[in-house]
This record gives sequence, C-alpha cells and structure tokens, in this order.
Amino acid sequence: MTMVDLVIRGGTVFDGSGGPPVVADIAILGDRIVAMGAASFEGREEIDARGLIVTPGWVDIHTHYDGQMTWDERMTPSSTLGATTILAGNCGVGFAPARPDDHDTLIRLMEGVEDIPGAALHEGLKWNWESFGDYLDAIDALPRDIDVAAQVPHGALRVYVMGDRGARREAATAEEIARMGELVRDGVRAGALGFSTTRTLVHRTADGDLTPTLGAAREEMVGIARGLREAGSGVIQVASDFAVIDEEFALMCELSEISGQMLSFSLVQADVVPDRWLELLTRLDGAVERGVNIRAQVAGRPVGLMLGLQGSAHPFISRPSYQAIKDRSLGERVAIMRDPAFRERLIAEAPLKGHPFINALAGAHHKMFVLGQPPNYEPDPATSLGARASALGINPDELVYDAMLADDGRAFLFFPLHNYFEGNLENVRAMLENVNTLSGLSDGGAHVGAICDVSLPTTMLTHWCRDRSRGPKLDLSKVIRGQTRDTAEAIGLFDRGRLAPGYLADLNIIDFERLELKAPHMVYDLPTGARRLMQEAEGYVATIKSGTVIYRNGAATGSLPGKLVRGRQPAPAVLAAE
Repeated sequence: MTMVDLVIRGGTVFDGSGGPPVVADIAILGDRIVAMGAASFEGREEIDARGLIVTPGWVDIHTHYDGQMTWDERMTPSSTLGATTILAGNCGVGFAPARPDDHDTLIRLMEGVEDIPGAALHEGLKWNWESFGDYLDAIDALPRDIDVAAQVPHGALRVYVMGDRGARREAATAEEIARMGELVRDGVRAGALGFSTTRTLVHRTADGDLTPTLGAAREEMVGIARGLREAGSGVIQVASDFAVIDEEFALMCELSEISGQMLSFSLVQADVVPDRWLELLTRLDGAVERGVNIRAQVAGRPVGLMLGLQGSAHPFISRPSYQAIKDRSLGERVAIMRDPAFRERLIAEAPLKGHPFINALAGAHHKMFVLGQPPNYEPDPATSLGARASALGINPDELVYDAMLADDGRAFLFFPLHNYFEGNLENVRAMLENVNTLSGLSDGGAHVGAICDVSLPTTMLTHWCRDRSRGPKLDLSKVIRGQTRDTAEAIGLFDRGRLAPGYLADLNIIDFERLELKAPHMVYDLPTGARRLMQEAEGYVATIKSGTVIYRNGAATGSLPGKLVRGRQPAPAVLAAE
C-alpha cells in the first residue's frame, strides 16, 4: 500500500468541473493531489469525510486585502470561510508603485473608496517598497495561511507617474501614458495578475474628492492595455457607472482586444437605474459572441450595508442629538439612547444637511431589515421595518431606533443597497445563470465598518443550493464550479479550482446540511485596535491549503502553507491536453 501525506476518505466529491458528485477517496502528497477514487493509499494523516461534501477551495477574485496581506499572516475572514486563494488590488486602489510622498494620498484613497481605517493603514503599512515588484517582494516575505495575488492599481500608478496632477485628474501627456504602460508591463512581469481601475462617481477619497482615475482618457487606457499586451499576460478589472453606456462599453471591449486579455467589470442592479444591469448583460452576451474576451463579475446576494452603532453608517448619524454623543463609547451612547426623553427628542429631529447619502438612506425604511440569526439575505419586503411600522401605525424610526439598541447596541440592521429593487433575488439569479458572468464582488478586507459580503461563497451554497424558498434554487455542482474552476481560470490560475491528480491540494470538507453563516459582528483587531466586521460559519469541517489542514471547524491549526502567487500558473502537465 502506497504511503502519502493525507487521505480524505469517502467524501462526496464535487471536483469543480460542474459534473455530478462522486463518492471517492482523495490522496495527497506534498502540495498536490496524486490520486482519486478507491485507490489503495495509506495516509500519514487521514480524514473521514463520509457524509460530507468535498470541494476545491474557493478562489475569490475580488478582494481588497492590499494592506492586510503586508502585515497579517491570516486573510481572515476569507480564509475561515473556505477561500484558499484571493486576488487583491481591485477597483484601482492599492499601495504600489509608490514614492514616499505618495503614501498619504494612497491611504486617503483606500480609506475613502474601501472604508478601511486610515489610522490602521498608517500603523500597519511598512512601506518597504517603491516599485510594484518591491511590493510583491514584501508580501512574499511573510508566511500566510492561504495564497494571495495582486493587481497593479490604476490610482497608485497614476499618482506615481503624474504626482499631484494625477491625483487632481489632469490629462496625462503622451510620455506619461507611455510610462504607465511600461510600469504595468513591468508589474505583470514581476508577478501581478493584472491591472484594475475605477471609473465610478461612487468611489471617493476620504476627503470626498473624486478618485484620480475617474474619467481617464481613452488614450491613457489604451496605453495601459498596450503594456499588458507587451507583458503577454494580465487581466483587466473595471468598476464603472456606465453613465455613457455606448462609449464606456465600447472602450472596455477595445481594451480587451488591444491587450489580448480578459476584462471583467462589476455588474449590480442599482435602484437609480434598475434596468441598466439587463442592458449591460445583453451587451456582454453580444460582445462575447463577437469574440471579445469580456466578463461581468456579479454578487450572489444584495450588496448589503450593515447599519449599526458600531459601524460606519446608520440612519441617525446626521441627527443633532446623535452628533452630540457620537464620540462617546458604545456603552455610554447606549445608556443615553435608552433614556425615553432622548429617544423622543432624537426621533423628532430633522437631519442636518451635509450628509446626503445617510439622509437618503435614513428615509428608505422599506429596505431596512432585522438581519436575523442565521442571516436572511433575501428577506420578504413585508418584514421590513417600514412595512412593520405601517402595519402598527407608528413612525418607522421608532422600530429602527429600538432594533439598533438590541444586544447592547451591537445589533446590525440589513440594508440591501444594490440588487434588491424588486424585493427579491430573481434578477440576481439571472446574472448568476448567465454563462458570461463570474462569481465575485465579495470585497474581502474592505468596507470594514459597513459591508460584510466576504461570506458570499458560503451564501451561494446555503441559500441558493439548499435553503431558498422565494424562488428556484441553483445546482450545487455548478455553483461550486462557479467559485472554483471558473474564477481560477478567469484570472489565469490553471493549477487550482479542480480536484484531480496534478492539481494543487486546495480543498474544503463541508458538512453541507449543517453549514450555516453566523451574523456579522464587530471586532477590533486591525492595527491601532481599529474595527472591522467579522463573520463566521458552522459546517466547514476542514480547509486544506496545498495539502495542509489550515482550519478545523473554523479554528486555525497554526499551519501557514500559503504563498504569493506570481503571474499565470499553467495546468498540471498530466492534464495539460484536456
């Protein structure tokens, strides 16, 4: 009997191909799968997976761990929720290339766009790099639980080449465009998986300024695409408003064609343009039919704000009485807010001007829900706090106020910002089932005070494949393929996302019937003790990275086999001709 390092016995194996599962043993030697089936292998360690499902590890292609992966060995909460590979550097924000004079600018950009506390970034970032290659070296020097990869961010690139002119969104000269293209080429050659940019008004710096890349001219974007063509590799990721949809979509197709690489863009349903997603999906299908290598990244649930006293947003932030106590501790604020006179006064107050987003949100009671335990990401509109208040004949702010004080002020309300215009996820299902979309937009590591969508891959299993009651479910095999093989291959990682001999031994062993997300909660473990939303799940029996068990039932084992992934990775030689 052949000895190997690890054998997983008798699990129901979903191999990432999208085909039906099979009951099989999996033999692992070193960091690779060496055999599957009923082979005669003995493991130095064995895991009994009978009655459990076995899947490839999740490959999350849209995260913002750009800072965290320079100081933290663990990419939590992604790694505790089944991810074994994450791609950072999305939406054009990041920290390289960077000169010393750029540091504050890039921190303010990341703080504003991705809601990562600036104080934590100032404390955590060591800045022992200037070029993008130097940045990758700094990441590579730290042991870690899972594999990480990065993209060259347009914001940092533009500021590095143009200085303050770049930050002020001035037009780049021909020489500056050429330099940007060279730096992107060099970044990809050093190991970047691609390039990212943002072209949306929603993204702002911490000072409220527009991002450096908003409105970057076609000539600049084409120059960068040519840099990718010279590198011969590297995806493009774009966040855009599609305000002028003909012009913007044509540009994206052009960038993919010039670079010779896959381009993906973020696709959500926004309430202000509720049919735009469908128009974009139609254009996407047409472009792919013409041979354009373009995809849309979609989320499997609403982009949901967590509204609460510990977070970045809640409906009463702009009320004068709350402003007077906003800097007090949570316990002090809760004690004050439990006073009936304070409650009556605050609810009766008009909001202060100068808070347009919060004030618009505060009036949307029909989109405020008690999240529940386990969290309900497709709540019935009849259960919204607005609907409940209407049924009771009371001011909805009374219900919102009381709900936020639950659990001593630690409770969060769920506010589906995008993807919930009709009050259900049927449009999301249409996005997910389109063959030209990719599972993404988890934003792991970002929006730490307001959004906790990092658990999207788990929701895909629990909600879409098992629990959904408000519409059709999705096929488990296809969902697993969608967040393993499909995402891995989309970004050029052909050595993972499958369970087959020769592939990296990145796996999840899951008690599917017991799999359950817990409600998000706030922790204070970023540098300087800054806050971030955290979420756990029951049912991940084991997560295995490169043949090593890194988490058992959500608890870290202490092993850190993860690495920096530099550039595209070829398929295993044994299957290269598949």
